[in-house]
Amino acid sequence: MRQAIDPAPAVARRMIERPPGRIEEGPMTKVLTGIVAEHIRAVNAFDVNAIVATFAQDAYVNDNRREIVGIDAIRRWVEKEMVGDHVAIEVREVLDHYGDTIVRGAYDGEYDKTNLPKELILSNYFKVRNGKIVSLVIIFNQPSPY
Repeated sequence: MRQAIDPAPAVARRMIERPPGRIEEGPMTKVLTGIVAEHIRAVNAFDVNAIVATFAQDAYVNDNRREIVGIDAIRRWVEKEMVGDHVAIEVREVLDHYGDTIVRGAYDGEYDKTNLPKELILSNYFKVRNGKIVSLVIIFNQPSPY
């Protein structure tokens, strides 16, 4: 069950993981729960079926500026690029933004790391409806000058 969303301006909630595997709540924190937590657990377990089960049938993923649409395409992406490359996510921060969940995490795995930083932090933007992920956008954000 998701926590109530705070009205603006206290829109963002932060989660800090300390030590690995244990999530603490404090001021401005949001605990990673529900289907998004299940998704992260399944990714880290390299469990194709469990990852795919977190998505709605007509969901989409945007990864590395590529749109992957529908559960069959998502399954192929998960098999090849997530589980196939042994991708794991160490959650660093969780934000609740008007009901959508933003997870920032350190990614590691057996993928091509050419021209990537030593520690790759990606932002994952989850939209959940009726207990399933309907969209996931994964972005390698750059610092804003503003």
